[in-house]
Amino acid sequence: MNDIEASVGERLSVEDIELEVIRRGQGRPVLLLHGLHNVDPRARFLDLLGRRAEIIAPSHPGFGHSARPPDFDSVYDLVRLYLDVLEALPYERVSLVGLSFGGWLAAEIAVACSYRIDRLVLVDAFGIKVSDRETPDILDVFNTSPQEVERNRWHDPEKWALDFNALSDDEIVVHARNRDALCLYGWQPYMYNPRLKRWLRRIRRPTLVLWGASDGIVTPAYGRAYSALIPGSCFDVIAEAGHHPEIEQPEAFVERVAAFLAQES
Repeated sequence: MNDIEASVGERLSVEDIELEVIRRGQGRPVLLLHGLHNVDPRARFLDLLGRRAEIIAPSHPGFGHSARPPDFDSVYDLVRLYLDVLEALPYERVSLVGLSFGGWLAAEIAVACSYRIDRLVLVDAFGIKVSDRETPDILDVFNTSPQEVERNRWHDPEKWALDFNALSDDEIVVHARNRDALCLYGWQPYMYNPRLKRWLRRIRRPTLVLWGASDGIVTPAYGRAYSALIPGSCFDVIAEAGHHPEIEQPEAFVERVAAFLAQES
């Protein structure tokens, strides 16, 4: 049965897989794919973007409170799951927004299934190898000290770096699940597909590649190289933002995304 159901802001089921999901707003449908961690329902950008669009934001299997099927262990399991989601959603096309790791998923989905996508937004996305084999393009968040990772994630780490002492027990469990799932899906090779770079030319939908100017996880130079591989894509930078411009600069982020989504094709 290729059907999709979602209770209000709670669960989304496609085939035999059930996902935690956030729904927000009304308007043109936007499938939002999260990055290093599942989307916090309290995030300001959700309410701001929800004034312009209907947001559907699942937690990937193994992230947040979404169960991971035992045989799900690669990025391509996630890509195929979201291809099923696109087929099952009651819209001819949806706009696809991918953040960080979710940007990698969004790029793979757009290569495979552009006809179901209205517009594509890649935000500080992973997924390709830009430099030579000896030069890392993406900061290794597993083998770098937590303090260094936080310094590279944020424009203002003193304000935004994670404070474990302020987290509830459930939030700590979710953080651990997120990290475990991210490692499972993205470890080898680390956060990229060696073949994706060649096939980005297949993306035929209007595309915005959006980057935080202070991102030290994947730099704006990486973002520009990514954009150059997608025909006709636009590249833009958000000042005073690191790897998560949607969090550090939600107003600027939503302004850029909403303006792009509203453009005529």
